[in-house]
Amino acid sequence: MKDTKKLNGKDLINVGVFTAIYFVIIMALAMLGFIPIFMPTYSVLMPLCGGIVFMLFLTKVNKFGMILIMSILLGILMWLTGMSYYALVLGTLAGLVAEFVYKSGDYRSAKKAVIAHGFFSLWVWSNYIPLFFFADKYWSTRQNFGQEYIEALTKLMPVWMCPVHFVLCFLSGVLGGLLGLKILKKHFKKAGIA
Repeated sequence: MKDTKKLNGKDLINVGVFTAIYFVIIMALAMLGFIPIFMPTYSVLMPLCGGIVFMLFLTKVNKFGMILIMSILLGILMWLTGMSYYALVLGTLAGLVAEFVYKSGDYRSAKKAVIAHGFFSLWVWSNYIPLFFFADKYWSTRQNFGQEYIEALTKLMPVWMCPVHFVLCFLSGVLGGLLGLKILKKHFKKAGIA
């Protein structure tokens, strides 16, 4: 008898395809960061826009590990594209929590899917950690942005905003999940998710 609880090739292909689509959307939004005022909006824009892709991905998830693998891959991609390893660390933890949340609904609960996306979205906040806590080191490797850009962004990202962005990532993740759920209602019905 075939073990249907283990990940198979089709599951891994789904993880790869949806991770790639999600990453392309995130990188397109990241380009807005070249204008300092947009950098603080990442904690809202990325979870909102990513919610549609993530919720479509969840219609394919019915085994433990798929969300976790996606979060690890995103963390690695962020690290390889010049962000710190914090996205890998926090992304893995957030992905694991999201995995357990979605599993607790037996991969069939739309409500749990939305909450899972809230937790999954916390990886976005990890990209702010160097700005909040290691700004001198962070900016020493990015002098090509120019002093005007550095000063403008430093004013927009005071340390006290750190917990605010954490909460914004989660709440925007929930909203992004709801948006994705609304847009993809037909797909969720087909997948048997209520």
